[in-house]
Amino acid sequence: MDKVSRNQQRVWLGSVGIAAALAAGCLAAGAQEAVVPGRSAQAVGPAGDVESAPAAAGTPISEWIEQLGSPQFAQREAASRSLADAGRAALGPLTAAIQRDDLEIASRAMEIVRGFLVDPQEGATEGATEGVDGGATGAPADRATLAAESERLLEIIAEGPESPVTQLAQATLEFHQLGMAQAARERLEALGAVVTEGFMPSGRRGMQVVVNASWRGDIEDLRLLPRLRGVVHVGVHGVRLDAPTLAALGRMRGVELFHLYGTGVSDEAVAALAGKFPDAEIDVRKGGKLGVAGQRTVGPCLITQVLAGSAADKAGIQIGDVVVRMDGEPIANFEALTEKVGTRGPGEAIDMEIERGIPATERVERITCKVKLDGWD
Repeated sequence: MDKVSRNQQRVWLGSVGIAAALAAGCLAAGAQEAVVPGRSAQAVGPAGDVESAPAAAGTPISEWIEQLGSPQFAQREAASRSLADAGRAALGPLTAAIQRDDLEIASRAMEIVRGFLVDPQEGATEGATEGVDGGATGAPADRATLAAESERLLEIIAEGPESPVTQLAQATLEFHQLGMAQAARERLEALGAVVTEGFMPSGRRGMQVVVNASWRGDIEDLRLLPRLRGVVHVGVHGVRLDAPTLAALGRMRGVELFHLYGTGVSDEAVAALAGKFPDAEIDVRKGGKLGVAGQRTVGPCLITQVLAGSAADKAGIQIGDVVVRMDGEPIANFEALTEKVGTRGPGEAIDMEIERGIPATERVERITCKVKLDGWD
């Protein structure tokens, strides 16, 4: 790697802050606790998080880490096996190694972490012994904890700005999650997600996933979404999202449409998602729900659908009505209407002026109505 590339990688590694994100653990004591920006301390795994501090100089683990960069193949292989056997005790130092400006050491450390992503039932044999501090050769419960912590570590890295390290993490997760799609779908459906198959306006057929008021999971369960394959539409209605979870959705592939209604996501997080899906439509609605549909950018603001029982329906708005003003301000098209409604919260009342054609005539009448907005569910 040339000097410029090393410097670029060092800048990214400093900015992503993996060390700070996974720090505050007590690895030797086994009582680990870390704080990741925007996430709860228990987010990484059932047994806590991992710290990313390098191993103390002179310890076997620190020596093995250095040997990952050895010019001698046998020494590199021996060091890799020793770190794999150390298991959880090596995860923090491996995290620090991944952050180094040496891509060769980083890639070898990443490969060792990938080896921790195993099914806790695979390879279980009678009389299995536990490795160092709950290492990879320990009981199934220990291996499950190590696998969960390793996967979360890779997710945090993969969700950072593009760099050789994030690309390595993304590729590692992609390979790991190929065989986990069906289990993820079953889990999401059990928690209340609505998963269907259908066609998009582009003619492409794929999976559509909607999370709404029936959702019984938590925000961490939504991180299962990137494991699904063939998803073309993701809808989140009335379920709060944080920036890390929205960043996790950025690891999905081929999504054409996002509906993010009443999720509380920031403009910055949405912009980051849009950067990952430059060809996708991302429809964000922040406030109350009116309950109508129309053509977004083509004027005038013609109502093409009114949801039964919605706020608009209760106020008497009909298909074919044209919205000309909201709270006294002109409405040019449906997109302008959704933006204006998005600034108002559930339960708030808005004044709407609409034009409605008079049957059997070419005349229109102007009607004023007050609408009490619903919330997204």
